[in-house]
Amino acid sequence: MSKGEETRQFIIEKAAPIFNVKGIAATAMSDIMEATKLSKGSMYVHFENKEVLACAAVDHNMKVLGDKILAAISKAKTAKEELFIYIDFFDNPLNPPITGGCPLLNFGMEADDTNPIVKEKVNGGIKFTQQILENSINKGIANGEFKPDWNASDFATIIFAMLEGGNLISRTSGSNDKMKVIIRTLKEMIEEKSY
Repeated sequence: MSKGEETRQFIIEKAAPIFNVKGIAATAMSDIMEATKLSKGSMYVHFENKEVLACAAVDHNMKVLGDKILAAISKAKTAKEELFIYIDFFDNPLNPPITGGCPLLNFGMEADDTNPIVKEKVNGGIKFTQQILENSINKGIANGEFKPDWNASDFATIIFAMLEGGNLISRTSGSNDKMKVIIRTLKEMIEEKSY
């Protein structure tokens, strides 16, 4: 990696949590300059404008989250365990795996009406996540862990939506109580489809 590429990556890594906490609109380039200790000129050498940096920060946050999820799931020995690990990964929204909480939820809510580029990135992240879940369910059906009548695509949507909803409720209420209800319910639903 060249010095320029290293500096660009350094800026992204410092900017990503700031954008995830404050949002794209509320983050100023001065916030990033303060975090990186770089001048405005240095910032603009690597990023044409705040929107370009914000898109890179969105990509970074989603990649970090995706890598952490895949690393956790890779430890599973069964498809059912993969689903349980995924669900448990989100069990404490008040202490999230990514600073600021789930970037899909954060950036998705901000960008849905304002930023079509970020909206599309988030939509891709949602599809990627649901595909991971769908693959686990289909693997479990194929190896006899789950009942064959289980609609993997539908349940992947249910898991994703319930956990994101729990994330929103927990972070706005300051309590993980509702997330515990959601996790218990999802695991009961999985047990119902298990042999």
